Amino acid sequence: MSGTPVDEVSGPDRPAGVSEVSGPDRAAVAAQLGRQPRGVREIAHRCPCGLPSVVRTNPRLEDGTPFPTLYYLTCARLCSRIGGLEADGRMREMSERLASDPELAAAYRRAHEAYLADRDALEPLGTQVSAGGMPTRVKCLHVHVGHALAVGPGVNPFGDEALAELGEWWRPGPCVPASR
Repeated sequence: MSGTPVDEVSGPDRPAGVSEVSGPDRAAVAAQLGRQPRGVREIAHRCPCGLPSVVRTNPRLEDGTPFPTLYYLTCARLCSRIGGLEADGRMREMSERLASDPELAAAYRRAHEAYLADRDALEPLGTQVSAGGMPTRVKCLHVHVGHALAVGPGVNPFGDEALAELGEWWRPGPCVPASR
């Protein structure tokens, strides 16, 4: 499936935008992470350069350890840029807004519920813990951006907000060399 646009590889059991993991995808993700990926199930989003930017992981690792982060951001450049937002205090600002904006808090709770539903559809972990601090605080923007990229705009308000602030993060080209 490598080389096929992601939106063209959906099937009856595969949401639009999700593709199987090819050998070159696995190599690219390993290069992006600096280690072999664990628990990777599918490519949930691709950068416009064609490389994976978010993987969808199994709710449990191969050894049975729970792994609640369903949408794992892999693009090294995007991770770095998000780290800059976090260092600038964006998570604290977002968490403060949750306390004073009931509509935002409700949208964030819906993002949490959608995340849990997606994960539990694969394998319930028996917990209401999702990821990134949802639904009461913002703990990790990487999780929120990964979620927003994987499911599209309008689901995770803080993922959407961070992506808008980051702009065209992919513009310089691939974050790692593509292996074919």
